[in-house]
Amino acid sequence: MLSKSDIDLLCKTGPGTPMGELYRRFWLPALLPSELPEPDCAPVRFRFLSEDLVAYRDTSGRVAFIQNACPHRGASMFFGRNEEDGLRCVYHGWKFDVEGNCVDMPNEPAESNFKHKIKAVSYPGADWGGFTWIYMGPRDKQPELPVYDWCVTENPNRHYHKWLQDSNWSQGVEGNLDSSHASFLHMFFDRSHPWNFGADNRGSRPRPLLSEDGAPVLTAKETDFGFVYGAQRKTQDGEYYWRVTPFVLPNYTVIPSPSGLSNGFFTLPMDDEHSWWLVVEESPRKIGPGIPGYVEIQKDWRQDRNKDNDYLIDRAAQRTVNYSGITTNRPQDAAMTESMGAIMDRTKEHLATSDMAIIFMRRVMMKAAKALAAGIEPPILQHPNWNRIMPVDAVSKEANLATLWDDHVKEMERANAR
Repeated sequence: MLSKSDIDLLCKTGPGTPMGELYRRFWLPALLPSELPEPDCAPVRFRFLSEDLVAYRDTSGRVAFIQNACPHRGASMFFGRNEEDGLRCVYHGWKFDVEGNCVDMPNEPAESNFKHKIKAVSYPGADWGGFTWIYMGPRDKQPELPVYDWCVTENPNRHYHKWLQDSNWSQGVEGNLDSSHASFLHMFFDRSHPWNFGADNRGSRPRPLLSEDGAPVLTAKETDFGFVYGAQRKTQDGEYYWRVTPFVLPNYTVIPSPSGLSNGFFTLPMDDEHSWWLVVEESPRKIGPGIPGYVEIQKDWRQDRNKDNDYLIDRAAQRTVNYSGITTNRPQDAAMTESMGAIMDRTKEHLATSDMAIIFMRRVMMKAAKALAAGIEPPILQHPNWNRIMPVDAVSKEANLATLWDDHVKEMERANAR
C-alpha cells in the first residue's frame, strides 16, 4: 500500500507538482489531427495536466495551445476568431500568435505599447506519428519529438483512438501492467462469439490459453527507456509462455499479443480525476459502427459503454459468453478502473505477488519525479529514439526475463539492420 503523501505524489499532476513537472518534460500526444483538420479551423477546448487550454491551427498550419482565459478579462479564447496567423479574442479584439505574444490590441490607442507587455500562456504543438502533440515544459529543456516505430513507419492496418476515462492516470496504466487480470476479466467462454472480434488475430502457435494459468510469475527489469516486466506462465510441455510488456517514461505501454501485432497505450492526465487514453492499434480487422463489440466514442470523448449505464453489462452473457458480461477489453477495463473511484485510496489496498509490475511502476515514476524536483533531468530524454521497443508474446525454454529480453533486443537490432 502507499501512504497518503505517496498517493499525492503519484496522482497529482497540476502545475508545480513533482509528477506534473515530470510529465511536462516530455512531448505528449494530445489530439487526433482530425480535431484541427485545416488552417484557421475552429479552435478546440482542451484540458491537460489540470490546465484549461484552447488548441488551434493558425493560417500557416502551425499548431499551438493557448490558455483558455484571455489575459485581458478572462473571457474564453474558444470563441476567438482564428485568422491571419493568430487567435483573436472576440470580447475586445486582443490577438495572440502561437508563441502567446499579443500582436494586436485594437481597443487601445495606436501609440500605446501596452500589447508588448502582455503575453498569454502558450505551448507548442506538433503533428507527428498520427497524433498532435503538446510540450508544456521549459522551452530551454524542450526535447526532440519521440521516435516510436509507428512514428516512422507506415501501416495501412494502423488505427488511432482517443477517449476519456473518469479516473486518475495511474489507475489506467496499472491495469495495462496487470497481466493476471487478462486470465479473468477478458476471458471468453465462447471464443467464437461475435463480441470476441479479435479472435481471428490471436495467432496460431501452440500455447496455453491465458485462462489455463491465472497465476503468472512476474519479474521486471529496468531499461534505458523505463522498464519491462514479464509474466511467465508454464506450458504443458515444460516450456514457458512469456508476455513481456515495455513501459516507456513518462507513460506509454505496449501490450503484447499472440498475433505479433501490438497496441500502444498512452494513459495521460486530463486532471487528477480524469485521464486521456490515446492508443495506437495495429490490426487488420474492420473497426466501426455495426461491427459486433464496437465501442463508440461519444462527443464528450467517453465510451458509449460507461459508468452511467453500467457499461451495458449483460448478466446472461456473463454466464455463457464471457467472464464479465461486458463486451470487449476497453469497457471491461474502464468498469474496473472507474469503479475504484476517481483516485483510489491506496492506503486500503492489499497488493499480492501478481501486482509486482504495478509496484515497480509506482516506484519508477515517483523516483523520477523526486529526482527532477532535486534538479536531475530524466536521463531518457538524452536518447528519445524508441523505435525498437516491441513487446514479447512467445513460448520459450528461457526461464530468465533479463536473458529473454536481451535476446529479443538483439533480434530487433538484427531485423532493423537488414
